[in-house]
Amino acid sequence: MELDVEPIDIGSRAPTVLLNEADAADLGVHAVERVQLRHANGTSVAIVELTDKLVPSGVLGVTRRLGHIEGPVTVSIAPQPASVSAIRKKLDDIELEHHELHQLVRDIYEERLSDVELGAYVSAVYTNGLSLTETLHLTECMAAIGEQIQWDEPIIADKHSIGGVAGNRVTPILVPIVASAGVKIPKTSSRAVTSAAGTADTMEVLCDVDFSIEEIRHIVEDVGGCLVWGGAVNLSPVDDRIIRAETPLSIDPRGQLIASVLSKKKSAGSTHVVIDIPYGEGAKVLSLADAQELATDFKRVGEHLAMNIECAITNGAAPVGRGVGPLLEARDILETLAGEGPSDLRIKAIRLADLLFELVGVDADAAQILDSGRAEATFRAILEAQRGDPDIRADDLVPGEHTHRVYADRPGVITHINNIHINEIARRAGAPKDLAAGLKLGHRLGDTVVEGDLLFTVYAESPDKLADARKLTTRVEAVRVRHPDEALIDRV
Repeated sequence: MELDVEPIDIGSRAPTVLLNEADAADLGVHAVERVQLRHANGTSVAIVELTDKLVPSGVLGVTRRLGHIEGPVTVSIAPQPASVSAIRKKLDDIELEHHELHQLVRDIYEERLSDVELGAYVSAVYTNGLSLTETLHLTECMAAIGEQIQWDEPIIADKHSIGGVAGNRVTPILVPIVASAGVKIPKTSSRAVTSAAGTADTMEVLCDVDFSIEEIRHIVEDVGGCLVWGGAVNLSPVDDRIIRAETPLSIDPRGQLIASVLSKKKSAGSTHVVIDIPYGEGAKVLSLADAQELATDFKRVGEHLAMNIECAITNGAAPVGRGVGPLLEARDILETLAGEGPSDLRIKAIRLADLLFELVGVDADAAQILDSGRAEATFRAILEAQRGDPDIRADDLVPGEHTHRVYADRPGVITHINNIHINEIARRAGAPKDLAAGLKLGHRLGDTVVEGDLLFTVYAESPDKLADARKLTTRVEAVRVRHPDEALIDRV
């Protein structure tokens, strides 16, 4: 079938065309199926969306994702991607072969799969899991596609947390500690998916985070480390597309999690990586046994990729730090580097940095580097290299003007601070898009409080978003306060 072309100013994640329902019926194609387009510039494959009004019969609507296509075009039904059969196998809980995983990764990279098919894949992995062999092969295939950063140094250090803990902004403290000891640590970080802030969101309060690979090289050569957004470079791009499918379902299957983390690290040229695995009530990993099993799998896959992996199994039952949200977490970072700040954030950063020093074989003391001011100086050098203000202070960062305070309604002990609820309240307030929105904790897990003590304060840039967050605080128990006798029962 030959059709004229009409550009449609609509963004889409996958190459998409709009086809009039009458033409679709003649062609025998349905919504979300694929068509092949032969045109003057070559051949393209696109996913079909149907319409009876946006484009008339005889015209093909071409979205921006396909680029400029000269008409007319010859439209025919495209064959189904080879990896669809592999997705069906996984849905039936049948282990996939190396070549099937390779084809799957290739089809995701070349955007041959629809959102429905990609959703079926992540659902199959969530339901049936990945064997260690599948995880090894998947990680290898994902790391091989996209850009690779090559370094001249034999040791490139890195650190990653599997997430799930509110606050926990350890990385911007650890990176300058490690860089101060002469160890290269080019840290590419993510933005928030379901949390109130990712490391990239928090760093964006203080400096630019969007850099090319060449710019990253120059920054690391100058100051020893960086804290940039990984989405600005094409490292393991298949991972980004899989995460996009996982996000609406709020799932993060274990095998896919390992492949996601280590494919990114391998692509970034990391040789020695510390993985933070928080566990506990409200964290991604609930039990110590599960955390130990995940750590073992991380090490096995890392060994397969010729990477040195060490895992830190940490307490994830409560937020780390006091601030939750980009600006409030940035304040925690600046205060901690200056010798103040939340003690739990300081202690965790020191312990993970020391673990990384041990892994790379460097005789250095993280606490001494932090206390001496060397880490703060290095951090400020990183800010300057990333087009930020090297003289910025914590007091310069002012949170949202609209506030709501939540107080203890009884005396007792704080026995639980729910990471999920804390993150959601901060997100309702506007984080991470509204950088000054978030939440600040007034007390920590295990603290004794009296009636009327401040449990936390919510900050928002918008009164409407504050109202939404405030409603949630009345429906959920973000901070659990129990009388002393009840607290003992909770802890048992």
